[in-house]
Amino acid sequence: MIDLIVLAGGRGVRLGGRDKAALVVGGRTLLERVLDAAPGLGGTAVVVGATSEPVPAGTLSTVEDPPDGGPVAGIEAGLNALDLEPGATRAPWVAVVAVDQPRAAAALAQLREHVDLVPGQVDALAHLHPEGAVQWLLGIYRRDRLRWALHSLPRTRDIAVRQLVADLRWLLIATDGEDLGDVDTPADLAHWQHRTP
Repeated sequence: MIDLIVLAGGRGVRLGGRDKAALVVGGRTLLERVLDAAPGLGGTAVVVGATSEPVPAGTLSTVEDPPDGGPVAGIEAGLNALDLEPGATRAPWVAVVAVDQPRAAAALAQLREHVDLVPGQVDALAHLHPEGAVQWLLGIYRRDRLRWALHSLPRTRDIAVRQLVADLRWLLIATDGEDLGDVDTPADLAHWQHRTP
């Protein structure tokens, strides 16, 4: 079992303030595409912004308090929402995915193949891009170690993700990068719309 946190509360500054979750790629919104990862997982929490579009009916959503605290604050809000969901079974692993990754579901499925084989000393899994970047916001974390990392910070608002993950022990999965990439600019959006049927 793996729970899923979708970070959908960004301000989309380089996109003119557009709600990334509502952007359409391949005939579907980015949020719909990321939620494709949910079947077969445990609980799902979508962390939205103050002006975000509504999430699909029946999907748990939450907001940072106050909003716009950055992705680490979003991770904390999502984890808290999952932990407080009545009757939820808290999975030992939590997937954290930023909403602006059009092929996140496929990339996450690749990571899930490795979870059962992870040694006990590994805290988290992520893709290693061919250019050397680690996809922290498309990763799977041991729930207790993610909570430990959050508690270890002086605060979660306006904190870099690199600071959150610095002391975690990672299993990095090499990839060709075909399913990796996000939508930060209009050019990014056009790129993904062009290559996604």
